Amino acid sequence: MKYREHWLAVTERLDGIGDWLAPLGLRLLLAWEFWESGIEKYRGENWFADIQNQFPFPFNLAPPDLSWAMATWFELGGAIALLLGFGTRFFAFTLLVLTMVATASVHWPMSWESLRDLAMGYVITDRGFGNFKLPLLFAAMLLPLVFRGAGKLSLDNLFARAFDARVRHGYVDARAWSLGLLVLGIPLSLLVPMFGIALVIAGVALGLASVFLFA
Repeated sequence: MKYREHWLAVTERLDGIGDWLAPLGLRLLLAWEFWESGIEKYRGENWFADIQNQFPFPFNLAPPDLSWAMATWFELGGAIALLLGFGTRFFAFTLLVLTMVATASVHWPMSWESLRDLAMGYVITDRGFGNFKLPLLFAAMLLPLVFRGAGKLSLDNLFARAFDARVRHGYVDARAWSLGLLVLGIPLSLLVPMFGIALVIAGVALGLASVFLFA
């Protein structure tokens, strides 16, 4: 029994301080990386025209200058937002979409027939098989910020407290799963269309079912 009490004492305190520190670490690291990428675009030449045809739909329809400007300012603005913890869920999701577009157009293998072929691109250096390891890590780091928010050490938490809009209960119901499937499916549809679209359809179907059947 004492071991159980000690274990709970430790984990409860880690959970408590984790609400302050865990999201902060992700935000600071991602803010630095996206700021560097945005500044490089801001100071550099637009090379999107060379890869515009590789962008996933509908981003391949936008003019290269518009795509370059959107990527630049979403990275710079998103970096500042993550640093301050302001509008964190929104900016983390937009940066997740941007990361999927970049992965599909630059880092993804040109062709692959099996998971083994795909796994060869899970590297930092490009040897002709893609190099999607780094953007995949960024995507995995952005997802907790979309689902869990900025944490307590953030402007989001400050404003939520000021306007008495803090989330007091987490729900795991049909609507929650519907939203979760959409959050995962929309970015993935840019990279693995069939799988991503399947998740989106499942999310929409579950959301409609929750409205008409479980209301």
